Amino acid sequence: MAMTFAEKILGAEAGTVVFREPDIILSHDNTSSIFKTFQKMNGSQIRNPGRLLVVLDHNAPPTSAQLATQYQSIRNLVKEQGIDMFYDAGKGICHQIMSYHARPGMLIVGSDSHTCTAGAFNALAAGIDRTETAGIWKRGETWFRVPETLKITLNGKLREGVYAKDLSLWIIGMIGSAGANYLSIEYHGEGVKTLSISERMTLANLASEMGAKNAVFPPDEILSDFYREEISGIWADKGASYVQELEINLDEIYPLVAVPHQVDNVHALAEVAGTPVQEGLIGTCTNGRLEDLQEAASVLRGEKVRTGFQLLVTPASRKIYLQGMKDGTIETLVEAGANVLSPSCGPCLGTGQGIPADGFTVLSTSNRNFLGRMGNKNASVYLASPAAVALAAITGEITDPRKQPGKERFPYRREPSQTLTIKEGDNRKLNGVWNYADVNDLNTDQMFAGNLTYKVLSSEPETILPHLFAGFDPGFAGNVAKGDVMVAGENFGCGSSREHPAVGLAYAGVKAVIVKSVNRIFYRSSVNQGLVLIVYPAIVEAYQPGDSLEVDLESGTVIMSGKTFRIPPLPEKLMEIIRNKGLVNWIRSGNTK
Repeated sequence: MAMTFAEKILGAEAGTVVFREPDIILSHDNTSSIFKTFQKMNGSQIRNPGRLLVVLDHNAPPTSAQLATQYQSIRNLVKEQGIDMFYDAGKGICHQIMSYHARPGMLIVGSDSHTCTAGAFNALAAGIDRTETAGIWKRGETWFRVPETLKITLNGKLREGVYAKDLSLWIIGMIGSAGANYLSIEYHGEGVKTLSISERMTLANLASEMGAKNAVFPPDEILSDFYREEISGIWADKGASYVQELEINLDEIYPLVAVPHQVDNVHALAEVAGTPVQEGLIGTCTNGRLEDLQEAASVLRGEKVRTGFQLLVTPASRKIYLQGMKDGTIETLVEAGANVLSPSCGPCLGTGQGIPADGFTVLSTSNRNFLGRMGNKNASVYLASPAAVALAAITGEITDPRKQPGKERFPYRREPSQTLTIKEGDNRKLNGVWNYADVNDLNTDQMFAGNLTYKVLSSEPETILPHLFAGFDPGFAGNVAKGDVMVAGENFGCGSSREHPAVGLAYAGVKAVIVKSVNRIFYRSSVNQGLVLIVYPAIVEAYQPGDSLEVDLESGTVIMSGKTFRIPPLPEKLMEIIRNKGLVNWIRSGNTK
């Protein structure tokens, strides 16, 4: 049988659940929390420390005594456990550091949603959560649902003034933020050969914003040149079966932006040109490579950042920072008026320097523009290429980076989801059911603020509850009760691999969450916490405020005000995890190799 890349790597047909041992297990600042969960699993010695890659990057350098203490505890841990692949604060962002270790044909997991960046190296790389990472430390393996595959064929070549970021936004705008949910994305076609490894990393990185499990590129001569040796990897067979196929002509792509507050709210840059901007961010794991910095420097050379404009630059690694110093790129950026920061995730996440002021509009090369993403819910974030951000720094407004500005309108415009915030006093709970059926794209930043991620540890669930859903429904944390059920719309739990929301809901005793569709990593987090999450659009659509909901996973039924719905069974091992009220208890009960 002809097989896709994912089927070959995981050794089974799409839809099958298998257990496999990853080649690399990535963690970062969350390593401290992971270790506490590992200890709850009765873990003491990590099973395969030689496979762990630990990078301190999300709060680098630490911005508080608490974070500094966590960093030191991680340093102590890697020494005690014999973890050699360790990179201290300032060495780089974990997904860039991964480029030093990823090899074709590897199976890579990481406790960060953008682990998929390593697909640029012909690896199957997917994000998981903290609890699952702790489980791998203990057992050596984890479960994978073999994904169906989306084939994207690229033809032609990007024109001058158009970049990989524009292509990524084109695809996200075309299929939506849930358009590749739980899929593997394969990039094919002659156009792939025109893309550098840096550009492939940008495309693979943003697969997370399409809901994909992973994205992957072929083991071709471009990859061989990167490794400076002839490589042999794994690729799909001719005649492999795809759930969907798309064909894109690169020479038809033009500059794009993602407009607040959704990544798939994509517009032609020409449509929003002239929008005033007060802050710019160039870098992060999405666009912090030397090519990206050089693109920005070519725009800023001989120019000055507009008075009052805040331009931040975060190289993706110290190595890139040094390369930029040697070739004059950093000098050009600094002379123009940019603030070059230590390699860190902080500005993107809102946990470090660069938090925008109230009322600011930010143009960023990062990967998310959710409300409050950069640390201030009273600011707005647009996403664009490094060249577009550099130009905005000069002009103070969104400006087309092409020599001949266009007048395009993005052809795949969809009605963006409302960034809904429940008003104080608006009670969404009736008869034990929380009604969010009208809410799509409820993201993890709204469920649990990103800037709390390292202040409140997921291994301490009682500390999560007061903050749960605070950015979305201020009445939730004080009124949620054991046995409650929740209904919600499409793409529930999109965003980061932050497991805090699932941990908090399970700790609160929520009996079940019923949704139209769910983000892949959030679904895994729910299983790992023993939280019943049911994907059943017909139930959500039929629900009326005040309806009762009774859920029995064992019998496979949901009864809504007397009407019975049958739900498909989970694989037995996943049911065991649910019955044990989560992965920690399941492993503690003796489920180790």
